[in-house]
Amino acid sequence: MASANLSSTVTRLRSQYETGRTKPIPWRLAQLKGLDRMLREGGDELADALRADLGKSAPESFLAEIDFVAAEVRAMRKHLRSWLRPKRVHTPPHLQPAKSYLLREPLGLVLVIGPFNYPVQLTLAPLAGALACGNAVIVKPSEEAAETSATLARLLREYLDPDAVAVVEGGAEATSALLAERLDHIFFTGSPRAGRIVAKAAAEHLTPVTLELGGKSPAIVEPGADLAVAARRIVWAKFMNAGQTCVAPDYVIALDGVGPELERHLAEAVREMYGHAPAESPDYGRIVNEAAFDRLAGLLEAGRLVCGGGRNRETRYIAPTVLADVDAKDAVMAEEIFGPILPVLSLDSLDEAIAHVNAGEKPLALYAFTDSEATRRKLLTRTSSGAVGFNVPSAHLDVPGLPFGGIGASGLGSYHGKWSIEAFSHAKGVLDKPLAPDTMQVVYPPFTAVKEAVMRRLR
Repeated sequence: MASANLSSTVTRLRSQYETGRTKPIPWRLAQLKGLDRMLREGGDELADALRADLGKSAPESFLAEIDFVAAEVRAMRKHLRSWLRPKRVHTPPHLQPAKSYLLREPLGLVLVIGPFNYPVQLTLAPLAGALACGNAVIVKPSEEAAETSATLARLLREYLDPDAVAVVEGGAEATSALLAERLDHIFFTGSPRAGRIVAKAAAEHLTPVTLELGGKSPAIVEPGADLAVAARRIVWAKFMNAGQTCVAPDYVIALDGVGPELERHLAEAVREMYGHAPAESPDYGRIVNEAAFDRLAGLLEAGRLVCGGGRNRETRYIAPTVLADVDAKDAVMAEEIFGPILPVLSLDSLDEAIAHVNAGEKPLALYAFTDSEATRRKLLTRTSSGAVGFNVPSAHLDVPGLPFGGIGASGLGSYHGKWSIEAFSHAKGVLDKPLAPDTMQVVYPPFTAVKEAVMRRLR
């Protein structure tokens, strides 16, 4: 879409928002209902598109994307009125009689920029939050998941209000043009590098942003943990979507000699889930494009190969791979992997593991497999991350009451459920005081000793 057309789209949606059409609760609920219907009636089309773009199986597509968003939408429809209800707050004695409350109002025109790795979930879940809060929305799906982008564009135009919701397809040029517009909020999911570009562009208009980024999320495994169960859960979370998951365990820290046994269990878990030939498994995905494939292939040379290592550039296949004996200075440990490569770093103690984690950027999530309450306390108090999962990775996204978001380089802001209301609306403070009686006289000049005594007593 040409820059002039993008500007006209922004102008059109802002004009519609300013008429007030998106603010009534019935309009918001109608959009959420439309999303719900779209996911039910268009789910198979979306699953086919995800298969074409990422090699995802239909069960994984419904579990991690389509049904995930449907559950989010249903929760919003159920709780929206209570979440938006004005909240009374205490009014100090010296301002009485009066009432004070918080009123949630829409932000205005919101831009949602989706990623390629979960192009349904991570585009539609924030869209649902933005609509629930009464905003007009521009949706920019990822061009790297081209089939899903086209399917989303067609379905969203069919099921949502076209006068208040627009879909813009295209590459970096379209995204840059959108970022140059005056918007009221930008919600971006992607890499920290791209997040910095978005934040810099938003700063030109002082546009607030929510940045859902990533990072190297560690999985710490202690002696005493059930290594077979730990390995299965790590393999499940790591190799789903061929490792292209922002909350996947990026690497394992094996403590106090558990490495060799854990390696055996990890290799066995890979075989259990994907067979001896993962390339033939209908449940194992593919890398999104050749550029990503080439970057990942360059990380396969570190350490000792425990399992996997196979690759096929033509089909964008990289086998689920476990590497042992990696060094903290290896390239595979220097950047977020975002692919099906799992390095195992062996360290001697929990303190050493904490020091390693704290030496890098704050991760999106930190996982630990342990039965020790002392270990839990140490990790909760001595590390900082977007979330923590004890004995299970990635599953915290499925808890509706928990916010999802990062900290530091792994993100800014959070959403999901009620937290989406906070992300996509403004809490406007309101003080309502009657004109009579005029109790404000005590603060009017000229000041007297009596007025001063009264003011001090009331505060």
